[in-house]
Amino acid sequence: MNSSRLLAARRAAEIEPFQVMDVLARAQALEAAGRRVVHMEIGEPDFTAPDEVVEAGVRALRDGRTAYTAALGLAALREAIAAHYARCFGVMLDPGRVAITAGASGGLLLALALYVDPGDEFLVPDPGYPGYRHFVRAFEGVPRALALSAKAHYQPTLEGVRRAWSARTKGLLLGSPSNPTGTIADAAELARIAQFVAEQGGVLIADEIYQGLVYGAPPATALGMPGEVTLVNSFSKYFCMTGWRLGWVVLPQPRVRDFEKLAQHFFICAASAAQHAALAAFAPQTLAVLEERRAQFERRRDVLVPALQRAGLEIPAPPRGAFYVYADCGRFGGDARRFALDLLEQAGVAATPGLDFGANGTARCLRFAYTRGLAELEEGAARIAQFCARR
Repeated sequence: MNSSRLLAARRAAEIEPFQVMDVLARAQALEAAGRRVVHMEIGEPDFTAPDEVVEAGVRALRDGRTAYTAALGLAALREAIAAHYARCFGVMLDPGRVAITAGASGGLLLALALYVDPGDEFLVPDPGYPGYRHFVRAFEGVPRALALSAKAHYQPTLEGVRRAWSARTKGLLLGSPSNPTGTIADAAELARIAQFVAEQGGVLIADEIYQGLVYGAPPATALGMPGEVTLVNSFSKYFCMTGWRLGWVVLPQPRVRDFEKLAQHFFICAASAAQHAALAAFAPQTLAVLEERRAQFERRRDVLVPALQRAGLEIPAPPRGAFYVYADCGRFGGDARRFALDLLEQAGVAATPGLDFGANGTARCLRFAYTRGLAELEEGAARIAQFCARR
């Protein structure tokens, strides 16, 4: 067989690389050469899992609780998640609708495998998390960019969804709080959107992985909104368990069995020790630690946003959740990729170019992550200010 004729699938060629990886690679090279770099490009909490979670994971390993679990996860963990929705949101949830997944990414892949047929369109936010469009493409669907505006806080509106919806549209993906903007969907507008999607016979997939990280308002959920609504969530962000690779999906009851079959074949199950550890994530003492960390993120945001504005960067929509600031560098030429590379080389600050998040005005924007302690953030902000003053 002629190996030169063995070509990778077209979908692989159409998956775009992260531009931020170029920034990260260069930052690591600078650090290897002795330069100090302030990392504001990483979308990962600087906190590790709370002690109770770590101890529960260690006990699971020592007790040999490392065998496969059921494909949908430990019954006790599914029950704990359902109790979490009742306690935090006043929404009663049948634990049988909860599926434990290999991270939110695994959950989103399974959800799209459940819903996407070849040629189906899915509306994906622009700017928005790049995985959305690539995951839709992976199942031979057609990701259709839904342009979001700063005026609407970079969240979908009923008018925009109605205008973008076509006869081929199967559903809408959205994130609240959003990556990269840190904005939050208005609950009333989201309910109107869910009703419209239901009337079209479509599905709303809500990415709520930053759900606990909100500031100035209680966290919210799309659970209970009208129509076919599927939620994706994670232990990575609020619970500070990124490398544990554990998430969950809340499904409409009629979809559970089909989702389970996909999970059995795609992943078998999520990591069993991580599931046992996550049982401690909802303990009162753990939640107290996590709430203090949320307060620290809020203090960091309140330092970084005005610092970036004083430096001359525009914040088109103030962030109210997650740990990101989405900033416009139009005053400095409007080429965010060039700005990010120069900022790294000249000031030793790493940030994410906006082009990673779509094509809707993203070429002039950057994402700054406040996932470092206050002292380091203040150092980074001072470097940014000096850099901008020279341009």
